[in-house]
This record gives sequence, C-alpha cells and structure tokens, in this order.
Amino acid sequence: MHRVYLKLGAFIAALSVLLGAFGAHQLKQYVSTDLVSTFQTGVSYQFFHALALLITGILLKRYPNNWIMWAGRMFVLGIILFSGSLYLLVMLKTVKDIGLGGFGLLTPVGGLLMVAGWICLLLGIPSDKPVNND
Repeated sequence: MHRVYLKLGAFIAALSVLLGAFGAHQLKQYVSTDLVSTFQTGVSYQFFHALALLITGILLKRYPNNWIMWAGRMFVLGIILFSGSLYLLVMLKTVKDIGLGGFGLLTPVGGLLMVAGWICLLLGIPSDKPVNND
C-alpha cells in the first residue's frame, strides 16, 4: 500500500504544477485577482499534501500501521474536498457569478481532513524501534 501513496503523491504533485501554471498564465485572463488567489490557495494546499502523501508512503513502509494508512486516506480526501471545492468555486464564478451554496462546506471539511491526516501521521510514528523491512 505504501507504493500507492507514493504514486498518488507523485501524480497529485505533477497535477499541482500543471494547475499552478494554468492559474498563473491563463486563468487571470478570465477571472479577478481574488479568484486567481483562491485558485492558487487550492494549488498550494494540493501540492503540500501531495508531499505529505509521499512522506506517508515512506513512513508506511518503515512503520506499517493503521494510523499511517488513515493519514494517507485523510490527505487524499482532504485534497479532493479542500482544493477541489476551491477549483469548483473559481470555475462556477468564471461561468456565472454564482457560489458553491451548501457545497461551500466542503472546503472546511477538506481542511479538517488534512489536519486529521497530520494527526494520524503523528500517532502512527512509534516511539520504539522501527520494523526492519529490508
């Protein structure tokens, strides 16, 4: 399973770079500076948590346990809900001046999932010697 997190982390990081380039070069032609900033916030958190997934994959290999497994799940769901809702908001504002309505709650829920991922990661790193997987 650690390889899944490593591959997901690498893929999501690459996607972050592509989305960041789009936001910096193309998006500003269609939306306000505030919305570009919102989009870039989604990109930044996506990238940071892609790195967190890479770390999770490395740690899962060394310390295989459920806390670290859940950390990866929380990071993936957090990215989808937090960054995804920000991207959706910008897209909706681009097409028509509408917001997310009730779906706006997805952003803070995604943020909470990201925090939960970090806490799970913390709890998954044991105080004693690591398992030798070599």
